[in-house]
Amino acid sequence: MHNNPSLPALATVLEVVEETPNIKTFRVRFNDESLMESFSFMPGQVGQLSIFGTGESTFVINSSPTRMDYLQFSVMKVGEVTSRIHQLKAGDTVGVRAPLGNWFPVDEMKGKDVVFIAGGIGMAPLRTLLVYMLDNRADYGKITLLYGARSPIDLSYKYDVEEWMGRDDLDVVLTVDAPAEGWEESDTHRVGLIPNVLLDLNPAPENCVAVTCGPPIMIKFTLQALKKLNFADEQIITTLEKRMKCGVGLCGRCNIGTKYVCVDGPVFRYSELKDLPNEL
Repeated sequence: MHNNPSLPALATVLEVVEETPNIKTFRVRFNDESLMESFSFMPGQVGQLSIFGTGESTFVINSSPTRMDYLQFSVMKVGEVTSRIHQLKAGDTVGVRAPLGNWFPVDEMKGKDVVFIAGGIGMAPLRTLLVYMLDNRADYGKITLLYGARSPIDLSYKYDVEEWMGRDDLDVVLTVDAPAEGWEESDTHRVGLIPNVLLDLNPAPENCVAVTCGPPIMIKFTLQALKKLNFADEQIITTLEKRMKCGVGLCGRCNIGTKYVCVDGPVFRYSELKDLPNEL
């Protein structure tokens, strides 16, 4: 049985991880084992989680297709549906419509260096791509992760970050906006806004792709920093899943200019976005 993304399939919550005071990660498996076995997606694709009687919301599948024990979604509590999702516990049932949207050009990125630049919950869509690349490590060049948040408590995936920092085939730099207790500044632990730390790191644009996601204001200044570092528009990829509602191009909620985030995205090259209305 192949999944039909326009219909929700029933799934059970296996585990709930509290990432930050307002972000929880949900690991789910489809109830239909044959569906779980045949299910496939690409890094960057999204799914709709539905709470029956409340509504549904779109989140990136932030587990990697290289690891299919479960599908992982991280949810920031911002409204009615996300508040209801936050009440879920292991054993509860949800509806999942997936996969939806396009994905990161993982094949085109082979042989290239990759710089990940994530802010806050923006680490979610980048996590799926990073884990995928680490699981196919020989296919990619130097991999760098710059991950920042307002404060240390706002960094998600601390269990991953610890593992990533121990790897010698990945460079990780964490940053927080302002000095914080227990945050010792070092080469790997910075204090400063993400775009400023990025300029300081000064990654070489030659044969390199920059992938970024985070709050709109962070993306805006990160794109400016990448341009200063001489990254071409085609070398910059971002993902915009925040605005999706229906996921299949019907409701019009997520259109920006001529693009629908759900059908044309959520992954875009900067060259596709820079001429659109300034709604980032």
